[in-house]
Amino acid sequence: MKIKELLDNLDNIPDLEINEINTDSNLVKPGDIFVAIKGAEQDGHKFIKDAVRNGAICVVKEKNSPAPKDLDLNKTIIINVPDTRKAISELAARFYRFPSKKLKVIGVTGTNGKTTITYLIKSVLEEANFPAGLLGTIDYEFKNMTLPSINTTPGALEMQAFLAKMEKEKLRYCVMEASSHSLEQDRVRDVNFHIAIFTNLTQDHLDYHHNLEEYFEAKAKLFTNLSPKAYAVVNIDDPYSTRLLKMTKAKKITFGLTKRSQITATNIKLGIKGSDFKVITPKGSFTIKTKLIGRHNIYNILSAVAVGFIEGIRFDTIKKGIERIDCVAGRLEAIEEGQRFGVFVDYAHTEDALKNVLTSLKEFHKGRIIVVFGCGGQRDTGKRPKMGKLVSEIADYFIITNDNPRKEDPRKILRDILKGIKTKNYDVILDREKAIEKAIKMAGENDTVLIAGKGHETCQILKNKSLAFDDREVTRRILNCLK
Repeated sequence: MKIKELLDNLDNIPDLEINEINTDSNLVKPGDIFVAIKGAEQDGHKFIKDAVRNGAICVVKEKNSPAPKDLDLNKTIIINVPDTRKAISELAARFYRFPSKKLKVIGVTGTNGKTTITYLIKSVLEEANFPAGLLGTIDYEFKNMTLPSINTTPGALEMQAFLAKMEKEKLRYCVMEASSHSLEQDRVRDVNFHIAIFTNLTQDHLDYHHNLEEYFEAKAKLFTNLSPKAYAVVNIDDPYSTRLLKMTKAKKITFGLTKRSQITATNIKLGIKGSDFKVITPKGSFTIKTKLIGRHNIYNILSAVAVGFIEGIRFDTIKKGIERIDCVAGRLEAIEEGQRFGVFVDYAHTEDALKNVLTSLKEFHKGRIIVVFGCGGQRDTGKRPKMGKLVSEIADYFIITNDNPRKEDPRKILRDILKGIKTKNYDVILDREKAIEKAIKMAGENDTVLIAGKGHETCQILKNKSLAFDDREVTRRILNCLK
């Protein structure tokens, strides 16, 4: 691609051929453009000389950041822009020839439920013979390939490359999670969304967004950028829904249980083996029997029904697509090794997510609820005492342990959690495997053990190391040792 196809208003420069765009100076090759991005830990402007040394023929930088003084401007074109995050988003979309205009992209945002919803939607679409890719917290799925996820939402450059790959493989849809970080950092700024879904908003990521209002404004970007031809699917039961619906120009579809909504459910029967209920839509109704547990999953399913409704998919096809999903990895995932008590692994790492899971388990189990949980390091510290308080009020017994302490002192995290606890029905075991082992060994018949926080994750982050650790594998090993 020629450089003038990528960048506007370029006068008096040769129309060079561009091979690739890169934001990592180590990956730059001769003939590439290097875009200097200011990240949380590194500033790409410090690596401009490295990029040029590796062959970058053009550098895009922020105008307020000085270029290295000894650059040979006869060999390297310097482009100054107000914001390189916005620039990389537009450059990537142009370089890959706007793939999101050829796909139907469905974005899901909110504090909880995003991952489950994306899998439900993908299943519904594929049941209707609409091939779909997926980008989310667990993995990135294409037609014939699955990659482990690095970020919930890829960076702008990777995003457009993935969309281009999906378009090349003749997929019709991309279903993706849109995190608040990605929206704030303009990673999806140049993605043409066909449908955007809002699940809910509760406290999370305030280490990054500072307060709940900023967090909401980041989520809202997905909807304020929608075209009038797009659809906004909104959980009308969430307190933020009214504001959000007023902020978008898109066509509006609402779902919910406790207020008047276009997509709703009645005759709900919840159980430990799943749920069944009747779905009501503006064009008719049908029943669903799902193995997904809890009222929160009814909301997740209704949002997927809304997508099927928008796309004109038959009710029997929507039903089959939803009922085909038995479990989503690390989301109230049952661990069965022949034990006489229930064991579940869940990704819940916010107060609201924990409340949803614990309330569901408490409703269906006769025995004790035993919980293993912790809070991540270098993340929203304000939710720690709230999570401690919640677990202490619902669980019969709980064990506080490590959950990706990262570079933060685990004892500091523990002290924050303990601020919300007034009871004495707990233990502290920072070694996560030993904490899980104690919870399992103390469980009796009809009890339930919930191991919360990490879900599908396969490593534990301690300081600068990522150590292999999968709650599900550890749990199975301990259960089998008890036989």
